[in-house]
Amino acid sequence: MTKANLLSWIKILEELGKVRISLPIAISALTGYALKTNLFDGQAWMLMTGVFLMSCSSGAINHLQEYQTDALMPRTKNRPIPSGKISPKGAFWVSFSFFAYGAFILIANFPIIVFLTSLLTLISYNVIYTPLKKVTAFAVVPGSLVGALPPYIGWFAGGGDWMNGDIFWVALFFFIGQIPHFWLLLLMFGKEYELAGFPSLHSVFNDNQIKRLSFTWILATIATAIVVSLEVLQGSILMFFLLIYIFYVLFSLSASMLVKHDIQARPAFFKLNFLYLFVMIILIADSLF
Repeated sequence: MTKANLLSWIKILEELGKVRISLPIAISALTGYALKTNLFDGQAWMLMTGVFLMSCSSGAINHLQEYQTDALMPRTKNRPIPSGKISPKGAFWVSFSFFAYGAFILIANFPIIVFLTSLLTLISYNVIYTPLKKVTAFAVVPGSLVGALPPYIGWFAGGGDWMNGDIFWVALFFFIGQIPHFWLLLLMFGKEYELAGFPSLHSVFNDNQIKRLSFTWILATIATAIVVSLEVLQGSILMFFLLIYIFYVLFSLSASMLVKHDIQARPAFFKLNFLYLFVMIILIADSLF
C-alpha cells in the first residue's frame, strides 16, 4: 500500500468514526473517571480508548443508516459511502471492528456495567435518535441521552454508583446542552435537512422562534453549568475561571438577544462547544490537582 493510499484509508476511517465527536465523548468518560478516582492512570487510558472505539462504531453505524439521505445534502454528500470511497459492506466491517475492539477493552478491564452503559449510549444514538429524527424534529430531546451517559461510563469505571449528586449534575449539564447544540445546527443547516426529507422545526416555527427556543435552552445549559461549578468544584480556584467563561457566554448571548433581538447561530454554536470542552477540562484538572 502506498503512502497516499494509506493516508486516504486513514481519512476514511476518521470520517466513518466521526473522530471529532468520538474524541470529546472519550474525554467526557474520562471526566467521570477523574471525578471518582482523582487519577489519570493506565486504566484511564484504557477507558478512553474503549469508549472512543465504541463511539467510532456508533458513528460508522450512523453513516450506514444515513448514506442515502447524506447523498442529498451538500454538507454530507462527500462522506465516504455516498461519495463511493467505501462500500456499505466495507463500512459495516469497519463499524464491527471498532465495536469489537472497544467492547473487548471495556469488558476486559472494567466492571460489566461500564460496557453496558457504553452500549446503551450507542443504542440511544443509533436505535432511538437516528430513526426518530426521521419522524419528528424533536428527536433531539430523547436523543440527548447520548450526551448524559458518557460521564457515567467513566464514573462506573472508577467504582461509582448512580446515586451520587456530583455525577448527576455533570450528566444533566451534558444532557441539556445537546438540545441547543442541535437547534443551532438546525439554524445553520436546516434547509439541507429539509432537502433530505427530515422533519424540520421550520415547519412548526419560524427562524426567530427557533432562535428564542435555542436561547431558552442555552440559558438552561448555562444554569446547569453554574450548578456544576458551585456543587462539584466547591470553591476551587478553577471554579472561578469556569464561572468567568460561563458568565461571558451568558452576557454576550443575552446582549445579542436583548439588544439586537437576534442570536448569531455560528458564534453561539462555537461558544457553547467550547463551554462543553472547558467544563470537562476544568473538572479533570480539579480532580487531578
